[in-house]
Amino acid sequence: MTHTPDRPSENPSTALSDGLTPSFADRLIHWQKQHGRHNLPWHSRDPYRVWLSEIMLQQTQVATVAGYYPRFLAAFPTVSALAAAAEDDVLALWQGLGYYSRAKNLHHTAQHIATVLGGVFPKSYQELVKLKGIGDYTASAIASFCYNEPCAVVDGNVYRVLSRLFGVQTPINTLAAAKEFKALANELLDKPRAGEYNQAIMEFGAIVCTPQSPDCANCVLRDSCWAWAHNQVGVLPAKLKKIKIKQRYFNYLVWLSADQQTLLQKREGKDIWHGLYEFPLIETSTPLSAAALTERLREQHPLITPYLYNENPVVHKLTHQHIHTSFWVLTTHSPLEKGISISQLERYPVSALTANFIKNFWKL
Repeated sequence: MTHTPDRPSENPSTALSDGLTPSFADRLIHWQKQHGRHNLPWHSRDPYRVWLSEIMLQQTQVATVAGYYPRFLAAFPTVSALAAAAEDDVLALWQGLGYYSRAKNLHHTAQHIATVLGGVFPKSYQELVKLKGIGDYTASAIASFCYNEPCAVVDGNVYRVLSRLFGVQTPINTLAAAKEFKALANELLDKPRAGEYNQAIMEFGAIVCTPQSPDCANCVLRDSCWAWAHNQVGVLPAKLKKIKIKQRYFNYLVWLSADQQTLLQKREGKDIWHGLYEFPLIETSTPLSAAALTERLREQHPLITPYLYNENPVVHKLTHQHIHTSFWVLTTHSPLEKGISISQLERYPVSALTANFIKNFWKL
């Protein structure tokens, strides 16, 4: 463990005996009942609904998910309904949430539950964590919220609360931190009220102990908080420096034929947006000029002159890569082989970036 030198204890279990534990869970749960968000649509004991919400909330803000969750649930109200759906229909409803592998794993796991498990959702952490796309956090959340199994949840909110409260300086983006914080969270867990407690500490991190400008003035744990006492609230939780970000350049060829058709292709492999549709793509390691693109196309399309739709590339920023996207428009009087009617484009699941282009370019 990496703790501050003057922290009262080197061991979380000792810190628990210092007087924090008897009131810690009570204070959090009492705070949750008074100030928590009780109107969120996914607060439920239905494992399917909890699972769906937890997958959607990964890397996505609550306000965004609040708009998608009811629509998705209306289309696929049960795990069996989701299992029976076509993957393209699932991806189409997911469009705009990003990280599309989540939707693909969701669909795959629903099919596994429907076929292999007879449509019955697993009822324990050990069984849940075996499912594709369900890791420690999601399994702990479902098990504790739905079945009150004593499994501590550790998400970004919990990392933040515990690191500040106990002065833990282990960088949270390391394997060592995952083990350390899980152990500490399990020691603090109010086992008879596991679901209530987990919901409370997560909500507390989301509403009070926030990443920026935490509400320390109204914090019910402030008198026990190491970071507050040592003026380290803005420093914790600690993180290792970010890795180098890869720069990628996507050049989409937006074909337009005289009979109002264009071309789409499905992304394959395990790269970003796999399984979604896109315009024919030329990826380069540096920005591509009109002259360079014309030269690339000259052999097969000597009479085509592309023009750039967006003067400034649309930059899609991910943790490890930035994708600079340019849309090049190419018009032709000849019919397009395997052309798609422009009026039918909305039927194809595409990335949010491509969907925005289609909406703005064709006013669909």
